[in-house]
Amino acid sequence: MSAISESTKHRTLVAAIGDEDTITGMLLAGIGQVTNEPGKEKNFFVTSESTKVEDLEKKYTEFTTRDDIAILLINQHLADKIRLLIDTFTKPFPAILEIPSKDHPYDPEKDSVLRRVRRLFGE
Repeated sequence: MSAISESTKHRTLVAAIGDEDTITGMLLAGIGQVTNEPGKEKNFFVTSESTKVEDLEKKYTEFTTRDDIAILLINQHLADKIRLLIDTFTKPFPAILEIPSKDHPYDPEKDSVLRRVRRLFGE
């Protein structure tokens, strides 16, 4: 088996960091995973206005270092708070995708993936 497929075959989860409405929608869509395995208890993190940047950074780092997460969805307004971490993340997995929230519209100019694509094409 190739090295790529061997390293990715256990990446079966979508993780999410977002506000209560976003996470509720994601859980209703079926992405929720709760286990008793240390370090992999939940694949989602609900934030509020009182969530500290340090807590966001800690959860982001936890999700990006787990070996079972293929995609990390994060509300764009939260990604702005930890922009340096997101922009310097260079590993292929998990793919980090910024999504809008009910109260904060999506701004494609801030999206790290779209900015990388623009640089790739010389825009």
